[in-house]
Amino acid sequence: MLAAWKQGQQRPDRPVPPPAPPAVRAAVGWLTRHPAGLTLDEELQRKTLLAHCPELETMAELVRSFAEMFSELEGERLLPEWITQAMTSGLRGINTFANGLNSDYDAVEAGLTTPWNSGHVEGAVNRIKMPKRQMFGRAGFPLLRKGVLLA
Repeated sequence: MLAAWKQGQQRPDRPVPPPAPPAVRAAVGWLTRHPAGLTLDEELQRKTLLAHCPELETMAELVRSFAEMFSELEGERLLPEWITQAMTSGLRGINTFANGLNSDYDAVEAGLTTPWNSGHVEGAVNRIKMPKRQMFGRAGFPLLRKGVLLA
């Protein structure tokens, strides 16, 4: 048969392989970015992905609503409802996240309600601790003090 093909006959049709699944990083980007920030191609791929997996549709809606609550600082009003929806969604990762939020509810509500944050303080603490981590405990306090004061 191979000899016949070489003599000019057409090759038998092969089935077209299905398209490769998207990379995880790309899919996460499509699901977590604001829809207005997606290109037309990314939006099409996002819709195709969500059509293939209904659990992702639920997850994408929960992520979107949490991001909206976070950016608009409406935690006091929307957080209890969001936690209930997340716990009843049946999605293990989202459920675990909601349980974690529920375990420290007062702090989470304050973080999603008040406009203040501790970013500047955390930056100062990180700037002090970074040289300490880089030295791996090989130097004592005097060298660490000099490094912090000279920086």
